[in-house]
Amino acid sequence: MPTAIAVTSADMALPPQDERTLPAVVLRDVERRPLEQALAEMQALVEHHGHVIVVCSQAAPTAVRRRLHTLRSLMESDRIALFRPDLPPLGLAVLARQLRQLASCDISPGVLASAGRLLVHYIHAGALLGSVARLDRVPVGLKSHAKSWVPGSQFGVLAHPEPQLVKITPEADLPGPEFGTWMLVAKGQLQSDWVTGTLAPSWKVQGLRETPLPAESPGWWGTGKLIEFCSYLPDLSVLYQLVTSVRRSQCHWCGIDVIGDRCVFCSATPPVHDSPPRKQLENRTAVG
Repeated sequence: MPTAIAVTSADMALPPQDERTLPAVVLRDVERRPLEQALAEMQALVEHHGHVIVVCSQAAPTAVRRRLHTLRSLMESDRIALFRPDLPPLGLAVLARQLRQLASCDISPGVLASAGRLLVHYIHAGALLGSVARLDRVPVGLKSHAKSWVPGSQFGVLAHPEPQLVKITPEADLPGPEFGTWMLVAKGQLQSDWVTGTLAPSWKVQGLRETPLPAESPGWWGTGKLIEFCSYLPDLSVLYQLVTSVRRSQCHWCGIDVIGDRCVFCSATPPVHDSPPRKQLENRTAVG
């Protein structure tokens, strides 16, 4: 069975991008259900799929994160990866869907889990906000805070890959990707066509879709008056080529194939080999 890609709420399970996109496993109310029930569900997932990658937002309640770590600890399993990249909720949902696309391919669990760290670099995620007074995840200057109290002010904010903030004017723009992408838009309690009518054309997006706003988005952005957006690579062939072109290595601890310098399943990093003591080097030099 393919590796399971799990999310912690139904609104993080976006509709399939293509016919090969696998469904997400939704861990509904994982922090509210009895521990025994949640544990049985996770054990069944591991037994059925072999490995489980849980994609969790950093805006998720503390109780959710604690429960996930508790389940992993109780199972004493290196076959459960908890992946919490620093992305806004919509961007995270897009990344989870990309992993669901790749899960249908001949990619090993360790490489698939590591792929999330690679693909996050190709995601541009931000929002149009009616206020930045409570925005604490993107650097905001005092001047912008003051302007946010002016009625009717709107701000374009890019949270990833590089934080940017601009006050919306006819000349306002945000730096976009230098490669072809699609854009996904989720509208909250803000009326504006700036994202679809101005930003998307300036980024030369090749496709535009809308989706409901994730429940965690207002908390992440500090306001419900927003329109969240995310540009991404939609094609499975491109995603597959990106992931498979990266050199693979074997985790020295659990033995699984990975890409990058850290195993997402066991959290092990490559061992650091100490250099020989200075005296040994001096002796070798003298002998030579």
